[in-house]
Amino acid sequence: AVKATLFQAFNDAIVSEHIARMVAMKSATDNAGKMGKRLTRQYNRARQAQITTELTEIISGAAALG
Repeated sequence: AVKATLFQAFNDAIVSEHIARMVAMKSATDNAGKMGKRLTRQYNRARQAQITTELTEIISGAAALG
């Protein structure tokens, strides 16, 4: 009976540890996904700003010529 009780206690501890790791990994995965989306938005904004600047320069140059 003592062996069975100890075995069950060890198993419970191992299961608890695995569950805690799974929860931590789920949180890390979710955070990584959010970070990826945020970085993509920042990249797209910077890219759009660069495109807008280039178009403004082209239009200004064309207006100066004509």
